[in-house]
Amino acid sequence: MSSGSDGIDLLGISPATWKPSPLHGGDRIWPETNCYVDLWVELLPALGHPAEAALSFTVLQDFEGDHFTFFKFPLEDLQALFGLAVQELPIFESVEAQSMAQLRRGRPVLVEVDAFWLPDAGDAYRKGHVKTSIAVIALHPQARRLGYFHGTGYYELGGEDYDGLLRAPVVLFPYAEFVKRDAKKLDEPALLDGSLALLRGHLKHRPRRHPILQWQAALPAHLELLARGDMDYFHLYAFNVPRQLGANFEMLGTYLEWLGAMGVAGLTDAAAASRRLAEAAKAVQFQLARMVHRRRFDAGAVDLQPLEADYDLIFAALGKRFG
Repeated sequence: MSSGSDGIDLLGISPATWKPSPLHGGDRIWPETNCYVDLWVELLPALGHPAEAALSFTVLQDFEGDHFTFFKFPLEDLQALFGLAVQELPIFESVEAQSMAQLRRGRPVLVEVDAFWLPDAGDAYRKGHVKTSIAVIALHPQARRLGYFHGTGYYELGGEDYDGLLRAPVVLFPYAEFVKRDAKKLDEPALLDGSLALLRGHLKHRPRRHPILQWQAALPAHLELLARGDMDYFHLYAFNVPRQLGANFEMLGTYLEWLGAMGVAGLTDAAAASRRLAEAAKAVQFQLARMVHRRRFDAGAVDLQPLEADYDLIFAALGKRFG
């Protein structure tokens, strides 16, 4: 950590030298998942922790009636494995001032911001107002420079973007968290044992109704909504339904592969099925996109049976291995 009279750089990294996590690699089916998971996938290794060890929560994903669970790292899991205590940061002055206060204590700050001001936000930059999460790592108010994790990498911004993000008048204060790093992390072999304990606990609370079958039953009503909407609506639907499903199960496959690399046997078929499910969810997304584009909707043409079969295989294997 380096600091000066004006600013602070918590980790001493830069966009030019930062290498994104392999979980955001070009070989991934879903290189991006959702803003919160993507943020932690980059932040955890930057803090010295393997994100793979904390992915057992992906067995919990359910179909929530209109979307698949917006899956997120449970904060209690991050504390149990890595000694990270994530607490809400009540903003009563400014994000800029209170982020500085936490950074000076060695704590990253997670903030919900407007992607309008993020140069790495693609089409949303200076065009659309989209809520997303960043992890503030470096802050230099006098120079108007911000270093942050977002999406699949580490970035910096300054000038008007800095002012818009941190100094513009706000109607409502944004939601923010800070990460205390005071507790002891688990090292091998305790890390593996701790991760398996979390997995067994999560398996006890996995969905009792079949999420894929639930989606299949809801699909005709979903297609009616898609038929009334445009491509912008489809993109929102796709993010919250096939993308959350596919990205979640790709992460579950990654977790099972990590367990295998750590010496836990019997999970190869489940890991492969998780990847197939992730690929099939992307194929369904493309199929739905074609329906929207052509304005021809047929729920009977969307075959979710392969996803159902792989889901069953995954949890049969996990049940056999972990009870």
